Formats: sequence, structure tokens, C-alpha cells
Amino acid sequence: MSTPDESPTGSASEHNLGAKQLALILALLIALGVVALRFDLVPIVLAGVVAVAVPARRTMAVRLALGAIAALAALFIARLWPTLDAIEIPPSEPRQLLSWLIGLPLAGAVTVLLVPRRAERVLQVATLGVMLSTFVGSLLLLRIDMGRTFHCDQNIVWMARYGIHYHVAVDGISVWLVLLTTFMAPIATYASFGTIKTCVKAWCFVLLLLEGGMLGSFVALDLFVFYIFWELMLVPMFVMIGVWGSTNRIRGALKFFLFTMAGSVLMLGAILYLAYTYSKVSESGTPSFDYFELQRLLLPRHIQVWVWAAFTVAFLVKVPMFPLHTWLPDAHTEAPTAGSVLLAAVMLKLGTYGYLRFSMGLFPQACCEYAANLAGLAVVGGILYGALCAWKQEDAKRLIAYSSVSHLGFVMLGLFALNATSIEGGVLQMVNHGISTGMLFLLFGVIYDRRHTRRLDGFGGLAKPMPVFAALFFIATLASIGLPGTNGFVGEFMVLTGTMASRMLGHFSGVQSVAAAIGVVLGAIYMLMVMEKMFFGPVTRDENKSVPDVNNRELIAVAPLAIMIFAIGLFPDVFVSRLKGAAERVQADVEAAYDAHPGPAFYEGPIRLKPLRPEAPTFRPPPLGDTLAQRP
Repeated sequence: MSTPDESPTGSASEHNLGAKQLALILALLIALGVVALRFDLVPIVLAGVVAVAVPARRTMAVRLALGAIAALAALFIARLWPTLDAIEIPPSEPRQLLSWLIGLPLAGAVTVLLVPRRAERVLQVATLGVMLSTFVGSLLLLRIDMGRTFHCDQNIVWMARYGIHYHVAVDGISVWLVLLTTFMAPIATYASFGTIKTCVKAWCFVLLLLEGGMLGSFVALDLFVFYIFWELMLVPMFVMIGVWGSTNRIRGALKFFLFTMAGSVLMLGAILYLAYTYSKVSESGTPSFDYFELQRLLLPRHIQVWVWAAFTVAFLVKVPMFPLHTWLPDAHTEAPTAGSVLLAAVMLKLGTYGYLRFSMGLFPQACCEYAANLAGLAVVGGILYGALCAWKQEDAKRLIAYSSVSHLGFVMLGLFALNATSIEGGVLQMVNHGISTGMLFLLFGVIYDRRHTRRLDGFGGLAKPMPVFAALFFIATLASIGLPGTNGFVGEFMVLTGTMASRMLGHFSGVQSVAAAIGVVLGAIYMLMVMEKMFFGPVTRDENKSVPDVNNRELIAVAPLAIMIFAIGLFPDVFVSRLKGAAERVQADVEAAYDAHPGPAFYEGPIRLKPLRPEAPTFRPPPLGDTLAQRP
């Protein structure tokens, strides 16, 4: 017999409401109606009431949880909805907010080490509490009108002798990736507590450490600090795969670590070269790792191309792009469900974000020179190759891994097109992929916990014993294939239209847009094939006839992702409007650098410093030279 926590139906008494219960519910509805009319919250309350009323055969606690999730999602959309009313007095920006967001999970990781390992319930509640607090804190970023500039800038001199600062800030691009991280981390963590039964203390520690490392990577604007966070997040993911993974977990963990570390070493060498070169041309004679200071470096073509290549290879390994992608299927296959969710939803985005922020921001001329070549690689070696490989997979997790190669090919195509529309679509597609693919991995984790197989031929006819699971999987499938009305459609459409109008891709833009559109068709083929094999037709195996449907914990974990799929798909301007200014800034900076020194020779003069970019934060610490001169 299943326990009440595992049963989707609950006890019979939960369905019989007496007069007192009905009167209480009626009074509550009346109170909610009055509040809604008074404060113009009718859509929010309506969303919550519908979410409470719709789920059949669920306990009242689960219904209330789903109602709260739906109401919060409606509130999120309502508060971000663009209006014509200008804000006369913008809210002040807390400079320490980003440090708090990074510090909360890192401090939580240290605190977890002090809790006895046998207090598993305390460890789980504390971990989830820290992550939810971080998510709530990150919502404060939505109060800021991002525009074209950076916000919440905090720049503290750390090691003045070496030009190293603790410098963090956020713009319209990175803000959505920060929110994606704080949104996905508690969902993956909550889902994992039902399956991870060994070394719970260590599990909570690596989850918090991983979240802190990912958040730091998205907001760091000092390359030394960025590299610390970049390497920090490798360790917990390596431990996740190696300790809690499947049969070949050691092989998968080593492959993941070696590939990513090899790219990181190249990037470290390029970072050190930039800091050394800056010291040679600056008046103070001290190095700098600051992003805005290194943007001032004007490097001749023969140097810029090699330094750009070192950064770009490190980021393409992380995306990953062909032919540097072979670690991803093994890592996803062997990782536990929560590890696969965080790897696909957040960690892979550090490769796409890194290229957008650092390769395009520091080396715009090299990006322009190789844009058409890399766009062709993204289409053929990413979108089409990933889709064809996914089509032939029988292992469910390997199929999703190759689908990630295909979907992230769209992201990279949007970045290579160097067009404001394509960049907006690429950033939005980063968020979309994190939500839809994270949901797919969570759902495959549900069926794996019951059947302990990842092979598609081990299923069949699951829609009959698992109707709720089939409906949720269908929603994730629609998002993955880019059906209009879901989040996947908006991002892919913007990438394709931006690529078609790209100036940098030249006469290749039309061919690459058409080829990428063929990848959309291939994605629909293999995802619908998965739906057919898993859910339709007769139940061919006896063990599938009595498979229990999703339980309460699994439903609560997946529900926010299903809601966000339709929220982004139906209200895309709520999200695009906040990154539009940053995308236009990136396009303007790249085109300005290209027009100042057009190809094919680009700049061939001596290394020198350009003026500081206008979008650099206005708050600056004392110059390094002055800081050193004041020392006794």
C-alpha cells in the first residue's frame, strides 16, 4: 500500500466537506473578492482560486500550494506588465543586493556543515529555506528599470597591487539569468529530497555551493572574480555526478571535469595576458581585471583573434557546441535528476552568457570576422546535428541531452547574428530552454523512480495509468517544439527573424535561417515520437499497468515550470522589454567597433587604451595608482 505522501488520491475523508468547512471556504472567497476589488487584484485571486479548484483527487494542502503558485505567477505578470505611466522617482538601487544573493547560499553551505548529519529533516528545511530566501531577494531586481546600463553596481578594491576588485553588477541580460538560477535551484532541490536518501548533508552542501557559484558567475564584472566563481561551480557538479550518479558515474564526472577544465585553462591564460597588457599601456602601470577597463584595450587583429579564441573555446565547451559537446550526454545520463536539471537549466547558460558578455564585449572585431562561420557551425553542428542525434536515441536522458545541443544552437545563432532582435531572442531562449528542459528532466526523473529504466521501449501506453504525468509531459513537449502560445515559440521566432535581417552574416543569413527552421521541424519529429512511444497505444508491459501517477511533491515541483511556459509564451513583452535596452547596447558597441576599423584587416596599430564606455557604472573606486601611492 502506498503512503499518504506517495498517493495522488489521498484519503476519502479529504473529499467530504461538512457545513462548517463549506461556510469557511465561502467566507474566505468573499473576503478574497473584497480584497481583489479594493486593490485591483481580480486576475491574481482568480488564478489562485482556479488552481485550487481544478486539481482532482488532491489534498487541500496540495491545492492551496498550487493556488499560491498560480497567484504568485499572475502577480509576477501583473507587476511587470508594461504601462504608459512613467515612474517619476525610480526606486533606489541597493548596491549590496547582489552580494546578499551570492552570500546567502554560500553562507548556507557553510552553516549546513555545522548541522549533525542525522538531522536530515533540519538539513532539508534549512537548504530549501535559504534557496527560497534567495529567490525572494532576487525579485527585488525587477523593481529596477534596466535600460541600457548596469545596476546594483558594487566595486570594492580587493587586491590593489594586482588590480583585482570585487566588482559585481547586473544589466537587462544577466538579470533574467540570475532569476532563472534562483527560480530553478529550489525546484530541483525540493524534487530531489524525495529520491536522495544517502549523504543528505553533503547533498545539501553541494546544492548551496553550486547555486552561489552560478550566481557569482552571472554578476561578476572583474575577470579574476568571474574565474573564481566559474571554477567554483565545477566542483559541486563533479561531486554530484560522481557520488549520486548512475552506474558509470565516475566516467561521466571525469569527462565533464576534464572538458570544462581544459577550456578554463585557456581562458585563464587569456585573462592574465589582458591584465598584463593593460599594465603596460596604462598610466598607473598596474594591471586590471575590470571588465570595463579591459574593454578600453584596442588590440591589433593578430593578437585579438588569439585571445578571443581562448575565451570562445572555453565558452563553447560549456554550451556545448560541436565538436566539443561529447561530455554532455554522458554527464546528463549519469547525473541524478536534480543535477541534470541544474546542469541543463543554468550551467549550460554560462557558456552562452560568457560568449555574449566577454567574447563579444571585449573582442567585437574578432566576433564580426568569424560571425558567419560560427553561425554556420551553430546551424549544422548544433541545431541540425543535435536534432538528428536526438531522433536516434533510445535512452531518454541522452535524447534530452542532444536536444539541448540543438536548442542551444538557436541561442548561439542569435548571438552570432549580432542583431538586437536575435540577441533578445537568444537571451529569452536561454530562459525558455532552462524552464522546458528542466521540466523534461524532472518528469523523466519521475518515471525513472518508478520503473528504473531510461529506455523508451520500456514504456508504452502510460497515458492510461498516469494521466496527470502525460498531461504535464505534453506541456513540456509543446514548449520544446516551439508551439505558438508556449515559451519556446517566442525565442526561436525572434532568433530566426533577427538572423534573416543580420548585417554581419551577409548573404549567408537567409540560408542559415531556413536551415535553422528545418531544425524546428526535426525537433517536433523526435519529441512527438517520444510522446507516441511513451504514452499512446496499448500498455505492452505488465509493470506499466499499475505505475502510480505523480505524487503531491512531484506535482508541486513541476507546476511552477508549467505555469511559466504559458506565462512567457502568452506575455513575452513582459520579459523582452527588460532586456531590450541591453541588447541594443551590445549591437551598438559591436557595430561601432566594426565601423571604426572595418575588415578584413581591422585594427593593425599598436596596443592602446580607448576612452571608457558610457555604459560603465558611474560609481568608481579610487584609481589603483592613487591607492598604491597612498600606502606607506
